[in-house]
Amino acid sequence: MKQTDMTINGVSLYELPIETRVPLKFGAEILTTVTCARVSVQVTNRDGKDGIGWGETPLSVQWVWPSSLSYHVREQALKQFCQWIAKDLVTWTDAGHSFEIGFTYQQERLFQLLDQFNKGEQLPEPIPHLAALVCFSPFDIALHDAFGIVNEVPIYETYNSNYMNADLSTYLQPAAGTNVDFTALYPEHFLQTAPSKQLLAWHLVGGKDLLYRHEWDATNDDDGYPYTLEDWIERDGLQCLKVKLTGNDADWDYDRLVQVGNISLESNVTWLTADFNCQVTDCAYVNDIFDQLMMEHPRIYQMILYIEQPFPYDLEQNQLDVRSVSARKPLFMDESAHDWHLVKLGRELGWTGVALKTCKTQTGALLSLCWAKAHGMTLMVQDLTNPMLAQIPHLLLAYYAGTIMGVETNGMQFYPAASHYEAVIHPGLYDRKNGKIDLQTLDGYGFGYRVEEINRPLSQPVVTFIHPT
Repeated sequence: MKQTDMTINGVSLYELPIETRVPLKFGAEILTTVTCARVSVQVTNRDGKDGIGWGETPLSVQWVWPSSLSYHVREQALKQFCQWIAKDLVTWTDAGHSFEIGFTYQQERLFQLLDQFNKGEQLPEPIPHLAALVCFSPFDIALHDAFGIVNEVPIYETYNSNYMNADLSTYLQPAAGTNVDFTALYPEHFLQTAPSKQLLAWHLVGGKDLLYRHEWDATNDDDGYPYTLEDWIERDGLQCLKVKLTGNDADWDYDRLVQVGNISLESNVTWLTADFNCQVTDCAYVNDIFDQLMMEHPRIYQMILYIEQPFPYDLEQNQLDVRSVSARKPLFMDESAHDWHLVKLGRELGWTGVALKTCKTQTGALLSLCWAKAHGMTLMVQDLTNPMLAQIPHLLLAYYAGTIMGVETNGMQFYPAASHYEAVIHPGLYDRKNGKIDLQTLDGYGFGYRVEEINRPLSQPVVTFIHPT
């Protein structure tokens, strides 16, 4: 027990709808709108000090819940489940560090609540666990921010024995046959700070994105932002490109990699990565594409830093031996890496890296980070097209994680206007210069949002709940 331990007093949930300026293809679906769930959490520590923390996550329906159900049905279910969490979380009486509260709530309550919701709402199909984590993530992020606020300390300075009540051995188990021991270790032992406040930014080349200037129809709305990859590279000085592929059309995927690769060679882009978004069911599909690329376009092959999540994200139901793929390029888990248990399973199956996301909770991201690093796996921090406040914990995670190369950040591509208020205070977080983003403006307690200075006007919360006293 520590004086810095906090308890929850109140929770408010806001919904911020956003439209994309250009469509974003997610696997078999297209994203044109998204609702960001923004949460404020009121807390009190043992010294009687009060604080309010903020968290935000886009409820990216197509990513968290691939399905033939309509977008509207799935989005409404996710919004409703967020309200269930808000109502339930405010009754949570555990005191502790935000890491401890977030972990315990996920272990003891979140998925029980999900089962109740799925049974009670009688949906055509249940909300998946990944979607439940995304719904909980703005609450979890807000708890981490609140812990820093109420104790007047930046949150990344609290992941240690001075503030936490238990070491990592309470939460993590090492893989069999290793000499890993989490006793007396805390997240801080696996964190590092980048040498500068600037990080290389990965640009997303979506399946619907135009590549060449001649493809753009000048009659399209000209909002001052590029519409083609060539123009984005020139405008932002891009050095790293993430290429979205179909996973079910090998000819298209190969041609897309070659096209983007040739543009990259002409534009001095340094690195590429390929993202198949869980659509592949056979390792040979990926291997054949990359073997052909190595033979016919060796320079493009050399530019590919890693491969991201080709296979179905339900790793327990799809236990493919993927070592033939990771023998060619580092292979990163994304959707399948819900928590460290699945990272452990992935390592056994031949995956070599983990793509962390704050949208799967700050707490879960830190646990996966620690387990992966302890077992020699490489890290990346991937985007969920984060705008507004959601961008800040996302970038800070990349700053402290020690990634293979910078951070993916694409909110400025698909809805740049959405972050206008935040960009006034933090311009370097929402605009890429010389291929990098700049974190120098982040300052203060918690995540250093500087919410009072941002002064974004908010509508009334969808729900507010106060702890019964």
